[in-house]
Amino acid sequence: MLKQRIITALILAPLALYAILFLPIFWFEIAIAGVVGIGAYEWANMSGVCERPKKLIYMAGAFAICIALSLIVDASTIWYQGQLHGLYRAILTVAVLWWIASLFMVLAYPKYSKFWKDSRSVRTLFGALTLIPTWVAVVALRTSLHDVDPFYGASLIFYVLGIVWAADIGAFFVGVKFGRHKLRPNVSPGKSLEGLLGGIAASFAIIAFAALHYQVEPSRIWLHLAIGGITVAVSALGDLNESMLKRCAGIKDSGKILPGHGGVLDRIDSLTAAFPVFAFCYVTWMA
Repeated sequence: MLKQRIITALILAPLALYAILFLPIFWFEIAIAGVVGIGAYEWANMSGVCERPKKLIYMAGAFAICIALSLIVDASTIWYQGQLHGLYRAILTVAVLWWIASLFMVLAYPKYSKFWKDSRSVRTLFGALTLIPTWVAVVALRTSLHDVDPFYGASLIFYVLGIVWAADIGAFFVGVKFGRHKLRPNVSPGKSLEGLLGGIAASFAIIAFAALHYQVEPSRIWLHLAIGGITVAVSALGDLNESMLKRCAGIKDSGKILPGHGGVLDRIDSLTAAFPVFAFCYVTWMA
């Protein structure tokens, strides 16, 4: 299993780096839409959709929505005079509301879950609310200040990846050593409150480095710490949300497409929450 995980990571990492840094914006949008499409196929499976044709239709629908958004909002108008296009901003706002609702669902689980647990349609709707804003967020960040610095948007994506991955590593080691209070045992028994706090603390190292790199004004450092902390905290919610749905579906992994890793959603579940929330905060208070 470890060998498979390493080989898969060695193949995917260079491809991801190239896509983020060097792909033209339109082809970058296509690539991220492809990832979203695969995630949608897996989400359909977690939603109780067993028929392959229906899962493929859901997958194609998610991909098509992303491409339609790309065509509606031309790459040159995603940002105009420092403001994100209104359609993308509205989608990010909906995403924030969805993750607030998801928080209450996770906290209450398994209570009050019947209205969505027994409905494939509702659960597939949850997938759209999770995956489409992820595409919007990544594209919006990638194109930020592209005309001034073509790598600035890429650095924002790496920033989110960095603080989330640092939080995952910190949460693992702190949780193993000091974890006593389970975060949501009904959803994911392995996660602890101590691990979450340890992960947030670990991510602050990346946040501090980024503040120095971007030469943030001292009076605004608190804002970066707050947004970074919120992003990391909500990334844990993305993980818990997928765990809750997998528990309802009676499956361990979202898929098998990544040898040694499971499915695409198993690798990006925390990012599906982190990217939209960070992008919303960025366009609201930091851009």
